[in-house]
Amino acid sequence: MTVAKKALPKISLALILSALAASCSEPSTTPLTDSAPVDLEAIAQSEPFTIDGSSTVYPITLEMVERFQQQKTDGPEISVAFSGTGGGFEKFCAGETDISNASRPITQVEMAECQANGIEYVELPVAFDALTVVVNGENTWAEDITLEELQALWEPNSTVSSWNQIRADWPDQPIVLYGPGEDSGTFDYFTEVVIGEDGGSRTDYTASEDDDELVAGVQSEPNALGYFGFAYYKDAEASLNALAVDSGNGPVEPSGETIRSADYQPLARPLFIYANVERTEANPALSAFVEFYMANTRTVVDDVGYEPLPNEAYTIALDHFITKRVGSVFDGKAQPDLTIEELLLKETEF
Repeated sequence: MTVAKKALPKISLALILSALAASCSEPSTTPLTDSAPVDLEAIAQSEPFTIDGSSTVYPITLEMVERFQQQKTDGPEISVAFSGTGGGFEKFCAGETDISNASRPITQVEMAECQANGIEYVELPVAFDALTVVVNGENTWAEDITLEELQALWEPNSTVSSWNQIRADWPDQPIVLYGPGEDSGTFDYFTEVVIGEDGGSRTDYTASEDDDELVAGVQSEPNALGYFGFAYYKDAEASLNALAVDSGNGPVEPSGETIRSADYQPLARPLFIYANVERTEANPALSAFVEFYMANTRTVVDDVGYEPLPNEAYTIALDHFITKRVGSVFDGKAQPDLTIEELLLKETEF
């Protein structure tokens, strides 16, 4: 027995315009429903399911799994891990996982791999992130950095090895770099929008798909600089400093406010989960979890450290899942200047 699919009301133009007008204000943290519609007996008899992918999205999904299991105590085992967005899609498109967390949209190569293996998916945006450039809390000289300086620092074969090579008035001290590994969606996004080349990066830095390891590295080294998702910075902000980023209109600090105002560009980005359509149709617990996730995630996103989407965006995403709107609204690449309003329009027109 599968979960009943109840169609949501058609999204009207008036609702879209209302959403756009409201999307720069504080989003509501009221869930769409108290929980997803479920058949308790069917859930109890469901197969376990597996989630993998982005370490950036991992804290949101882990919290949603814990809340779902609190309500559905007889549900199946749910495995949650992270191997990076790229590593997650590799497993997802091979049919090894049921949900893939992603800090960037699925690429054309990954789309083709899923298609070759008969994997259909629904793309569900869950939050907005401010990709954050950080330094050690003892750093007293760096308060902001330009996109050009970040490019010179991180581009392939960069020879920048000391702080004064970035700015002459910064100290002649070695700069120690920490960043995501090549399987990370954060790595993909950063290299595409900062370096201008997907995957283009220097390699002489400490790399990890585990953001906690990157945080610990920057915390341990006074001359360190690194980058990762905003939630990981917020969780350790007592010992880290976030650099304001200047993309041409002056330095802008990462925050929920600068994401909503579209000032923190191009490092503001949407976060996603991708759900395997065939598996959700065959597994009532998996289907109920995805509905629960989309109905309630707004209540945890801010606490985790990311920016919730407008309420209407979650309504549209939930409708896309229930009606199985297969595919991606993106063309297989990051869109660095995408605002929350533009994301909402994309989802509405899909």
